[in-house]
Amino acid sequence: METVTDVKDMIILYVADQQRSRNFYKAILNKEPSLDVPGMTEFELNEKTQLGLMPENGIVKILGDSLPHPAIGNGIPRCEIYIAVDNVAEAFDNLIKRGGKAISEPQIRNWGHFVAYGSDPDGHVIALAKKN
Repeated sequence: METVTDVKDMIILYVADQQRSRNFYKAILNKEPSLDVPGMTEFELNEKTQLGLMPENGIVKILGDSLPHPAIGNGIPRCEIYIAVDNVAEAFDNLIKRGGKAISEPQIRNWGHFVAYGSDPDGHVIALAKKN
């Protein structure tokens, strides 16, 4: 039987195209998915947290009519994924090369981190950061 400690915290993004998003995150995270099956792709972010990618149409089967279809919210900033990287400029260039969109060039932010902002192909905001 599963216990709470067997289940990791997970951030799940609803995506239009699971394969496209898997390839994008595989490239910018520089790692293979820990799970990649129809309906869900997962990446280990650290020992306690995973990033999940679920097709929009898959979550609609679960949510039904209780919420709007996720596709109508594509590109509307509602949250961000803040990723620690060794080289912000290189990671930002890779994000763009892999189909992401530039939002804000790398710069030192007022909280002391060197951060670039971009978005994935579905419009989810991604911050690529390194402590200055």
